[in-house]
Amino acid sequence: MRSKISFTQNGKLTEISDFKPTDTLLDYLRLKAEKKGTKEGCNEGDCGACTVMLGEVKNGELVYRPANSCITLLGMVDGQEVITIDDLAEPDGTLHPLQQSFTDFHASQCGFCTPGFIMALLPLYQNAEGNINRQQVTDQLAGNLCRCTGYRPIVQAALTAFEEGVPDKFNNRRETTAGLLASITRDDGASVFIGDETAFFAAPASIDELAELYTKHSDATLVAGATDVGLWITKGLMELPKIIWLGKVQGFDTISDTSDALEIGGGVTYAKAEESLAAIDPDVGEIIRRIGSKQVRASGTIGGNIANGSPIGDTPPLLIALNAQLTLQQGLETRTIPLEDFFIDYGKQDRKEGEFVRSIKIPKLQTAEHLPTYKVSKRFDQDISALLFALRVTVNNENVITDARLAMGGMAATPKRAPHAEAALIGAQLTADNAIEASVIALAKDFAPISDMRATSAYRIKTAQNLLRKAMIELAADICDLEKMDTRIIPRHVAPVEIAK
Repeated sequence: MRSKISFTQNGKLTEISDFKPTDTLLDYLRLKAEKKGTKEGCNEGDCGACTVMLGEVKNGELVYRPANSCITLLGMVDGQEVITIDDLAEPDGTLHPLQQSFTDFHASQCGFCTPGFIMALLPLYQNAEGNINRQQVTDQLAGNLCRCTGYRPIVQAALTAFEEGVPDKFNNRRETTAGLLASITRDDGASVFIGDETAFFAAPASIDELAELYTKHSDATLVAGATDVGLWITKGLMELPKIIWLGKVQGFDTISDTSDALEIGGGVTYAKAEESLAAIDPDVGEIIRRIGSKQVRASGTIGGNIANGSPIGDTPPLLIALNAQLTLQQGLETRTIPLEDFFIDYGKQDRKEGEFVRSIKIPKLQTAEHLPTYKVSKRFDQDISALLFALRVTVNNENVITDARLAMGGMAATPKRAPHAEAALIGAQLTADNAIEASVIALAKDFAPISDMRATSAYRIKTAQNLLRKAMIELAADICDLEKMDTRIIPRHVAPVEIAK
């Protein structure tokens, strides 16, 4: 058991044994470390002004990722390298290649957002393999906002820096950094406990230790990536005296991939799961790509998205449509339930005192199964869903639907299936308009959504019905003889740019 956290800053070891459980990395950097280049903007992980780069050794290799320091708790950087905008330039004033390119292309005006843009790009600069294209750059910057410069010079500055590919000091000292981190690695088998029985920051090193600690302190707040809990602290101003961080639990972030299913540990991040989930269906990969930003996906976890029970979480409808099973653990006891049964009512889940999400088992699509999935939000990137649509259907050789599971988020107090629409779909001929319209009409019986800032009730119902039509039309184009279909119909997985050619 360790009573301090350790991390490196600019090649130097930092150790801290006295901090509040809710202290953020941003506050530490600005108020204690005097690194004022890292800015506080939205203070909720949306604008990217506070972005820093974190490095850690995984499977013997040093890897970097971007992080929103405003919602990253200080204790969560244990065993990592923390790099800020203040660390980039050389002592003689020579700028980092990214900084120099931003200067050359006039990619900054007021400059407030600039540190965050550069720090968001820096992990890509370290981990890049081969040529970096415009899409990769814009994906990397999806969590960064600029209100005065405009994005053209920012993107051009980034592309030019990547094209030139000048090695920087972080690449040049990777082995040295990896060796230093290895000496304080989070996987050293030692748990962290800072505080006392009434207030603490804890990071158990094993699942058994997590279970024991959470059984003893079931009033503690479990934190995985803090992409939600961070806002409880910075926006809700909540006092959370006991925090148990899950990022150190060995084996909690593993993915088991078999021929018929994925089993994802409760601590697996969106970023780590993205490739495996996209292999189930390209639509799933696209949904994951649109969850938050690179910063959010590198920290946030699928288990956390489920455990907080939000009715607008993006992954639960997907996983319910796939008939995912949830394994929960309390002490040494585990139980497995269908994921759809976990959500009871708004803010209420089937989770006992001291029980946590251990893993999620996700069946893969079998032959003749399809999964059209759509996210509707006011903006494409970094936005919460107005609704999430996920439909798994089985279609036989006669183009008849033999099974259907339709789940939606944003349409009820919990992620919810649509039993009336499912019943109307089963037995329907895929190309028969009247049969499909029957399921569209039935869908209105399944939901009574509320109106809020994201969408009205009427909009949600109408959009859900239109998405069901869209899914059926696109499936017909994919499965059936295209010569018998309207030539304007675009198959689901054909990119628009390819059609334009």
